[in-house]
Amino acid sequence: MASENTIAEITSQPEVWQTAVDLLPSVEGLPLKGERVAVIGCGTSWFMAQSYAFLREELGLGETDAFTATEFRSDRTYDRILTISRSGTTTEIVELLSHTSMPSTLITAVGQGPAAAHADHEIVLSFADEKSVVQTRFASTALLLLRTSLGVDAAGAIADAETALETEIPASWVQADQISFLGTGWTVGLAHEAALKLRESSQSWTESYPAMEYRHGPIAIAQPGRLTWCFGEVPEGMAEQVAATGAELVTSDLDPLAHLVILHRLAVERATARDLDADTPRSLTRAVILTEND
Repeated sequence: MASENTIAEITSQPEVWQTAVDLLPSVEGLPLKGERVAVIGCGTSWFMAQSYAFLREELGLGETDAFTATEFRSDRTYDRILTISRSGTTTEIVELLSHTSMPSTLITAVGQGPAAAHADHEIVLSFADEKSVVQTRFASTALLLLRTSLGVDAAGAIADAETALETEIPASWVQADQISFLGTGWTVGLAHEAALKLRESSQSWTESYPAMEYRHGPIAIAQPGRLTWCFGEVPEGMAEQVAATGAELVTSDLDPLAHLVILHRLAVERATARDLDADTPRSLTRAVILTEND
């Protein structure tokens, strides 16, 4: 059965999220209040880093920057570097950790990997590991753990994820020829991740923006048969402007992280409709491990 691993991993998210909440009291190495922190990841993990960084600053817990690994500003000083890597083998993460003297923490699904050898603390979410190439539950679980560590109650998100697994996926979403994802604040990272997920899983044409930037050009591609998908609050007047283009506006009252679960399900539906296997998307591997010739 095509995409069977991805389907199982998507479906398991409420249970896996609760496991992360239960683990949190025993976790060591997460940023302390007031620390200046750099959060670093590649691909999906970078987008989770963006969401966490915004949330942490918004809650007044300390200056927090998010970087993809190769763009990290090594000339800046931080109290802690927090890295996210599902496999713990990503070359850019390993190199960054091996070249820094700043206190560091790695969140991963696979313990004692190459990156862990260079981190001061390792947080292993082995229960959220995945067989599929495309990330779903590891990324969402890492972000839920980090959100909860900031004092955000996870109960609502977990309950909403259960609802998300039962939510109908309209045919218009599966058949849409283009989707633009929007977010505000911490959900901008979710918008970027949603767009990436559909590109990876179903080779879909997707774009992503901070919601208020959508009207500064990107709305020009909106038309009938296309979606404008907004995580979190829809800016005033945007619903009317999207309606005027003929595009369909997708919103949800669910926790934005649970709304991402709906997107995960849509990614599989679109892959299936295109006779693709979301478990093994083209040109991708589970981890990016570079050689000297790359």
